[in-house]
Amino acid sequence: MSTHASDPLAALGSLPGVADAVDSVRKAVDRVYGHRVMRRRSNEISSEAALRGARGSAALAGADWALEEVRRRSDFSADPEARAVGAALRLGAEAGQLLSIWRQSPLRVLARLHLVAAGDPGASVGRPRLDGEPVDEPLIEAPVPTPAEVAGRLDGLSELIVAGGDAPALVTAAVVHGELLALRPFTSYNGLVARAAERIALIGSGLDPKAICPAEVGHAEQGRAAYVSAFEGYLSGTPEGVGAWIAHCGRSVELGVRESTAVCEALQRGAA
Repeated sequence: MSTHASDPLAALGSLPGVADAVDSVRKAVDRVYGHRVMRRRSNEISSEAALRGARGSAALAGADWALEEVRRRSDFSADPEARAVGAALRLGAEAGQLLSIWRQSPLRVLARLHLVAAGDPGASVGRPRLDGEPVDEPLIEAPVPTPAEVAGRLDGLSELIVAGGDAPALVTAAVVHGELLALRPFTSYNGLVARAAERIALIGSGLDPKAICPAEVGHAEQGRAAYVSAFEGYLSGTPEGVGAWIAHCGRSVELGVRESTAVCEALQRGAA
């Protein structure tokens, strides 16, 4: 992701399809926030959104479990799939605790997210990987940047987040997500961390302050192939590719909104 504009993130708003995606997401979010159930049961909807978002993120990581299985299980240490689901659930629970730090020190938040995902304080946990350390992220096959490139681009991303600016929340969240997938800064759980960071960016921006619009649900619903294809567009750096990635992330938020709207309606009927 590169541009010479004084506000690089805001400049992305003029890319093909981005303005329409931003407008569509805002309207969808406004609709679910206006649902009558939200006035008295928003905490329940937030909790359910976190659960469903974690399930979606884990599905993209290769652990495509049924929602009821995720809800039922208590032991997530048995095998790699179970560990991925457990990591996604822990990240979903942690995201809201990190909002106050995000705009001041996003790199601290990313380190914390990796520690939470990994679940143990191993030698490579909670810090960017070093030269020679392997990266376990089977979904993304693009070449892995060097640790020096990772450090430079993470610093640049951090500066953009701390500086703020006029970029729509969707644009900022999509760039955070795309950059972290591109860099794969940690030895493990990069996809889960990238999607958790996208969630934090959407919540912290004020677009989704109650955390009821789980983009991870939409990413999973659109499928792993579409996710990888859209990400490859981002990685290309072309205006069309980056715009398509942002639009893909926007559609994911809208699908997350649809999921939470269904939860609202089920609660209204007394069926959940």
